[in-house]
Parts: sequence; structure tokens; C-alpha cells
Amino acid sequence: MRRVTWRNLVARKVRLLLSAFAIVLGIAFLSGSLVFTDTIGRSFDQIAYGTVTDVAVRPVTGDGDAIAMSVNREARTIPASVVDDVAALPDVARAEGAVNGGGLFVVKKNNKLLGGTGAPTIALNAGPADPIPNAAGQQMLSWERGRPPAAEGEVALDTRSAEVAGYRVGDTVKIALPADPPILKAKLVGLFDFTSGGLAGATLVMFDDASAQQYFLGGEDAYSVIQVEAAPGATQQQVADEVAKVIPEGTEAVTGDAVAEESKDLFDQLLGFLNTFLLVFAGIALVVGTFLIVNTFSILVAQRSRELALLRALGASRRQVSRSVLTEAFVIGVIGSTLGLALGFGLAMLLKVLFSNFGLDLSGTSLVFRLRTVVLSYVVGVLVTMLAAWIPARRAARVPPVAAMRDEVAMPESSLRWRLVIALLFGLVGAGAMAAGSWLDVPRPIIWVGAGIFGVLMAVALGSPIIATPVLAVFGAIYRTVYRSVGLLAAQNARRNPRRTAATASALMIGLALVTTMSILGASINKSIDAGVEREFSADFVIQNVSGQAFSPGISKSVSEVPGVAAVSPVQAIVFRADGSQVFGSATDPARFGEVFDLDYGSGQAPAADDTIALSESLAESLGKTTGDTVELSFTTGKVPATVTGVFADSNIVGQAVVPLSTVTTAGIQRGDTTLAVNAAPGTGTGTVRANLERAVGDNPTIVVQDKESYAEAQRAQVNTLLYLIYALLGLAIVIAVLGIVNTLALSVIERTREIGLLRAVGLTRPQLRRMVRLESVAIAILGAVLGIGAGLLFGVALQRSFADDGISDLAIPAGSLAVFVVVSAFVGVLAAVLPARRAARLDVLRAITGE
Repeated sequence: MRRVTWRNLVARKVRLLLSAFAIVLGIAFLSGSLVFTDTIGRSFDQIAYGTVTDVAVRPVTGDGDAIAMSVNREARTIPASVVDDVAALPDVARAEGAVNGGGLFVVKKNNKLLGGTGAPTIALNAGPADPIPNAAGQQMLSWERGRPPAAEGEVALDTRSAEVAGYRVGDTVKIALPADPPILKAKLVGLFDFTSGGLAGATLVMFDDASAQQYFLGGEDAYSVIQVEAAPGATQQQVADEVAKVIPEGTEAVTGDAVAEESKDLFDQLLGFLNTFLLVFAGIALVVGTFLIVNTFSILVAQRSRELALLRALGASRRQVSRSVLTEAFVIGVIGSTLGLALGFGLAMLLKVLFSNFGLDLSGTSLVFRLRTVVLSYVVGVLVTMLAAWIPARRAARVPPVAAMRDEVAMPESSLRWRLVIALLFGLVGAGAMAAGSWLDVPRPIIWVGAGIFGVLMAVALGSPIIATPVLAVFGAIYRTVYRSVGLLAAQNARRNPRRTAATASALMIGLALVTTMSILGASINKSIDAGVEREFSADFVIQNVSGQAFSPGISKSVSEVPGVAAVSPVQAIVFRADGSQVFGSATDPARFGEVFDLDYGSGQAPAADDTIALSESLAESLGKTTGDTVELSFTTGKVPATVTGVFADSNIVGQAVVPLSTVTTAGIQRGDTTLAVNAAPGTGTGTVRANLERAVGDNPTIVVQDKESYAEAQRAQVNTLLYLIYALLGLAIVIAVLGIVNTLALSVIERTREIGLLRAVGLTRPQLRRMVRLESVAIAILGAVLGIGAGLLFGVALQRSFADDGISDLAIPAGSLAVFVVVSAFVGVLAAVLPARRAARLDVLRAITGE
């Protein structure tokens, strides 16, 4: 049996390689995602461990996540006098103060932002001439050219950032600051590199100590953190315990290892999302590939039915026949996984280049190829292939030995009855879960909807042979009318084996169902944005940072002095936790906010005094709070108790909660405006005011002035960018589905060799034969489109309903896009038929008639 198995593999290598290609693409995406995220992880680890000293003294920090720490910038400081107190300890070799700042941007020579929405720009002070090394005993920075900044008006940059921005030593660098002045112009005096590896696209800007304190600490003679080097023989923990005795209340001494682990955990939070995002699409590709493999083995087993019967007649057991088919699947899985691993490495390199365009530059870190990636790729690839081949293998084992004496051997197939029953069960459970997540008050409705989508998708895939019958009947009627006998033959071929046709169409169905779902969700988001802006955008203009980060509060003062401006309301985005739930809130000046916006308060009023808060209706309901209750706001910088002064209707112009700007200061967070809402004076032309505003902020490329239309357009552009990325990733599943159609048609042509020869003998021309194969392919592709778009419509509506309370309040069905999907599916069917149609047309008539 082994010889027979290997002979079959060699004899059918082209067909089996087509099946293996589905595994190749799926494993490539899986391994490429793992290699890429492992590479990012190594880069982040190098940063986390390469930037810590033996001990760090810092303000006491509570629990937080990456989002909260990126939005809420630390404002608390440590007096400079503490440095001398720490340095005097016997177990301390040296201590020095460090200033860390964020929210700034380097402006390139072409007046574009360096980094933008990608990796952050980090400010640091020059410190002493001989800096403290990191915990590994290495200097954190190495100077490539020039010197550290020593006076106001001087800066140094990391080498990569300076090169990308187009600056050389001696040039004047333009920097946008989150404090006064909003725009700084300074001389570039030095270039340096991070010695522990790459910076993952981050930009480092070094200032002299006094300037760093002025720009990021409000001019205090203080530091963000005190870096400590342990004396020889002293451990990190010993030094931390000793330092803790002399530092002021509200600060803590933390070992370098602990700080590095905290940084690593924060990086892992961000990395985990990216890893999950990429692996989801790898999983989709593998699921679609499974349909292709099942179909291929089903057809191959059917074609070899007489051969299998003869093997049974010669003494082969059912187990041997089944094992032979599974062995072929195992070999295909190994080959596909091997090629997929190689292609995955190339995909990781491509992702590395692609993400560098979004600011995540990993050029300083080599690709990480771990044993886990290899093992997981082979396990998944081989397991998926063998599971897909299991049903055809069982069917092969059931071929009776006596069938070898017949001219035609029909493969035993199970009744569709049980398949229909299982499909109905999946469908009922899936529909119930989607209905519960969409219309009932259940916890985490998105989980219910997601589970329901899976159930319905499986129901459609299992029931597709029954569903396909009426759809293909419609094609038969159309084909007979338009193409006559050729159309009739194409329709009959498509309906001949409904399982095979449905399985091929199901692969395309899954991809199109997900594309349709995302199209509806994206269109609904955009419609909700437009409706929300139209309903709530009462300001004449909005001024924001193009990256979404906070900018200098000084800009608010400059804007208020612009001719024609009547009111300016600053808003700062904040993130905190209340009763364990993460809350995205807005800090406002109550008096100025009321001049521009009018929130709909169902009870109470806007917060005006210190330590007060207003909650949105949905947040108040989830927290079980109402007017007069007390809520504890937990920031990474500390806790602030606040009294609820009112509950307002959910709004898109503010977050889930509103607090006075004084809360920001109380919480130890730096002030910085996220948005400025501006109203023009009555009788003043908005065009004139906008021109004045743009002139006022024109030297700052981080700031953009938007009216209602441009604001909505900018929000839609962000949604569309994400949609295009998802479409591109789902395109892999579509490619695999197209390969499935090609493979099915090619095998079908081989299976019907004698039939094709007879058709040619009775007068069917080669063009007519090619047309017949094309029409069959189009029927399969359109069937997949109908099933996919139908399921996607259901999924999209359910998802929109589940997010209705989270801002996606308006349903939109992009009819134009769905029509395009159908047309593209038909075109895909035509393309998929090119090679099988050519092969069919080139068959020798006499050989085809006499063939088995």
C-alpha cells in the first residue's frame, strides 16, 4: 500500500500541489504573523531592558494600561534636592535626575510631521557628561556625531530620525511642543544611537536640562525620575530598600528589573492586539483552505473509486485504504507547511516594510524565527489537512471490492438528511445568539453576536447543497435562454454533484460574507458619524491635533484672540477607571463649554466645582450611579473622589463622562488640549474666520482647523483606512477560494474526459466547450456570492445592532458595494475557468473517448 500511495502522490502531483497551495497561504499568514509580532516583541524588550538603571525613583504609580498611560501624561515631579539625598547613600554609586516628556513632534524639512500617528516622540534631558549606564552596565546612547545640547536653543536627535527628517548637524530643527512655546526652533548639535537595538520607529529628542524642565515640567527644578546606579556588590533590591528610606512621601524606589517588566507588560498589551488581529485572518484563510482540501480529496477519491475497489478485491482492508488517503493528506500537509513557513518569513519581511510606513520602524531589529513558530505551523498545517481529508478517506474505505468489476463506480455518499438537521440546529442556535446580542440586554453582546455568526456560517456551509439547488435552477433557466444547449450543459454540470458545487462555493461564501459584514459595519459607522455630526456639531469650527494627541494649551489663548472669534472651549481627553470599568472621559471648562455646546441633561447639571463629574446615561446605568452619588476615579497617577452632578444623554462630542479641567491637575496629569471648539462672532463670515484661524496656527503642522463637513470627512477617512486594511487581509481568503474553483473545475474536466470527448465527437466546438466550462465556473462563483452576501447582510445588521449603544446608531446597507461584489464574483468565475477551459478544449477527441 505504501508503494501505491507514493505512486498516486507522484502521478497526481499537480492537483495535490494546488490543494497544498491553500495550506501554503494559510500557514504563510500564520507563521508570518508570528515572526513579525515576535520581532516587534524583541524590539520592545530591547527598549524595555535597555533603558532602565539598577533602581528608579518615581512618583507612586497605580495600575494602568497602555491606552491610559498614553492619553494621561504624568505631571508629578520629584524635587531636584532628592538626587543628592539618594546619591549620598552607601549602596549607591551614582544618582542623576532625568526628564521624560511626550506629546512633541519633530517637523521634517518639508514641513510634514515625523512619526505622526505612528511610534511616539520622546523628550529627554542631556544630564551629566558621564551618564549612568543601564542595568546591564551599558551606556544607553552612543554619540555618532556632534555633542549633547548644553544651552537653550540646542537639541540632539537620534540618527535615524534626523536622516528621515532631512536634518544634519548644524541645521535648525522645527519641533512642535505640547507646552509653550507651541513651536520651537533649535539648532541640531548632535546625533546619537540607542545602543541596545532599534527604537521601533520612536524618535528621541534631547534638550539641555534647563530647557527640558521648562518645556515638560513647567520650569520646576525637578525631575520626572531619578536614575540610580548600585555600588559594586549591592543588589537592586538592597539599593531600592535603602533608597526608599530617604525619598519623600508619594514617591517609590523600584528595581530596574521591575520597571522593565512593567514596560514589557504594557508593550505586550499593544502587541497582543496586533497579534490577535493578524492571527484571526490567518484562521479565516485556513478555514477557507479546508473547504478546498475537502473538495479536492473528495474528487480524487471519486476518480480513483475503481482503483480503490480493485485494491479491496486484492486484499487491502478498509483501514489500509483509509490510511492510504490520510498518508497522502499528511504529505500534502508537510509540504504545504514547509512552503508556508518559507513564504511566511518573506511575508514577515513585507509586513516589516509595510509597517515602517506607519511609523513602526523595525530596521534595527532582525527577524525572530522561534522554534514555537515552526512547531505550531507544522502542527496546524498537517492537522488541518488530515482533518479535511478524513471524510473522503472514510468514504474511500467504504468502496466494496465487487465494484472493481463494474464500468462505472459510484462513491457511497451519506444522505443529506442528517446534514440538513445539523445545519438547522446550527442555524437556530446561531440566529438565537445573534438575536440575543442584537436586541436583548445581555452581558458583552458582541460575544453573543460573534458566536451567532459562527453558528449561522456553519449552517449555511452545511446546508449549501440544499440551498444551491434553487439558485442553480435559476441559472439553468437563464443559461438555457441565452446560451441554449451549451448553457443547458453548463447548468447540468453545476447541478450534477451539489455537494461538490456547494463546497466550492462555500469557500468563496465565507470570504464574501465577512467582506459584506465589514462593508455594512463600515457604512453604518460612517452614517452614524454623519448623523452625529449633523445632530450635535453646534460649533462653527473644531481645532485638533492631526495625530489625535493633546497640544499646547497656549494655542487656545492664541485662537481666542483671532478676529471674529466669539467663543473657544478647550476639551482634554482623559482615561480612568470607575468601579473596575475603563472610562473615556472629557475634561472641560464648564463656563466656556456651555457657550459652544449644549448637552442634554436628563437630571442634574454640568460639573462646575472641583471633584465633580457628570456621567452619560449608558455609563451611569452600567455603574449604577445617579445624581448625588460619589464615584472614585482611578488614574495611574492616583485616585480622585467625585460627586455626580448630572446625567446626560450619550453624545459623540464628549466622552462617557465630563469633569472640570481642575480634575486633571488634581489627578497629577499634564494639561493639554485635545480639541478646541470655536464659534464665530454673530455677523462674521465663517470663511473669513476660518482663514484667520488657519493663519493663526499655520506655522504648526500638528494643528488642523475643521468645519462640520471636513470634520466628518476626517472621521470617515479613518474608518475607511481600517476597512481597506481589513479588505486586503480578507483578500487572502478570496484568493484561496478562487484557487478552489480552479482546482474543482480542473479535476472535474479530468473526471469527465470521456464525456467531453463524446460531446466533441457529436459536434460541440472548442469555443463552445470553453464557454460551457466558463458558465459552470460563473455559476459556482455567483452561488458563493449569493450565499456570502446573504449571510453577510444578516451578520452586518446584527453587528450594527449590538454596537447601537456604542455610537453605531444608524444602519446603512452599501447597495452599490454589494452589487460590485456580485459583478467581481462573476469576473472571478471567468478568470478561474481560463486554465480548465483551455485544458478541456485541447483534449484529443479519440483518446478522450477511449479513456477511463
